[in-house]
Amino acid sequence: MAENLHRYIPKEVSPPGDSLRDLIDERGISQAELARRLGRPAQAINEIIAAKKEITEDTALELERVLQVPARFWLARESRFREFLARQRAAQAGREALPWARRFPLKSMQAANLLPAGRLTDSLLEQMVEPLLRFFGVASTEGWAAQYDTLAAQFRRARPEVQTDVAAITVWLRMGEVEAARRGVADFSAATLETQLVKMRALSLRPASEIGRELVQLCADVGVVLVFVPALPGTHVSGVARWLNGKPLIQLSLLGKWNDAFWFSFFHEVAHILKHPHRAVFLDDASAGEAVSSPEEQEANRFATDALVPKEYRDELDTVLLNARSVEGLAKRMKIHPGIVVGQLQHRGRIPYSHPLTRLKARYEISAKRIV
Repeated sequence: MAENLHRYIPKEVSPPGDSLRDLIDERGISQAELARRLGRPAQAINEIIAAKKEITEDTALELERVLQVPARFWLARESRFREFLARQRAAQAGREALPWARRFPLKSMQAANLLPAGRLTDSLLEQMVEPLLRFFGVASTEGWAAQYDTLAAQFRRARPEVQTDVAAITVWLRMGEVEAARRGVADFSAATLETQLVKMRALSLRPASEIGRELVQLCADVGVVLVFVPALPGTHVSGVARWLNGKPLIQLSLLGKWNDAFWFSFFHEVAHILKHPHRAVFLDDASAGEAVSSPEEQEANRFATDALVPKEYRDELDTVLLNARSVEGLAKRMKIHPGIVVGQLQHRGRIPYSHPLTRLKARYEISAKRIV
């Protein structure tokens, strides 16, 4: 969730040594005398007053005994001053991190309520470094590089020529991680997942408003986390399959938004979960189709097609009359949405993507501000 950056931050916070100096001057106590009363070297008192040395809990108690000023006062002053110094260092780091921050799709992140709203001036960008780090769950830009360079090394790209914006892809993946952390699922069972494929496929006949919730539950019952995250510019990713904290995660973007692409993407990701290495992160794009060269992607494509089209109906896809009545009749016998049949006809080259039968497809939508 985006945080409000317009909080009060003082421009200057004096060190606790200033209060100590004022107090002993007021009481006519020299630094040397205070050092003797504390049993400390004079240099230690001088360093505290010069803000070169911190007031520890033990020193605060000793000052309380000598000056009758509560230890909590000294510790609070020290804490505020050290926080101020830390924020100054963070502000400097923010200025140095501007090139890093500009790598990300900031406007899209603002639209998704991941970052505060506002015109992206250099001043606001400096303040956004902190919420960016919090969003990614890292302490610094170096931490981001260490974490996400490792993740990027695990990418298996369906379209490597366009899936090159690693910064945007990592934002999208992180959105899925945040959403997945809220989900509880059963222990994963590959065998049970395979038995549920027909039931999952049948959901294509349900109203679009019901599909997401029911599909998420079916996946959870077999130990798969399913999340929907809006597509981000520059990602070219319709879905991803990966393992996160020992659980398989399928993340779909609804890129393209037609229901035939959605269901193909879903079963394509299921194939990766069932058949391919757990350490890999499979970045898929449903529009890649048969153009993919990776054996893993080709296998996942075949699996998705087999899941959508029962064997006994495959020949009929090559002979069905190309009119709405015939296509809807075939879809009814297949127990699947007619839009998926249309998608298969287009994939097989029987009709162009501009064909009037395209009206049989359904559109799926997810809100850009769903992840908060």
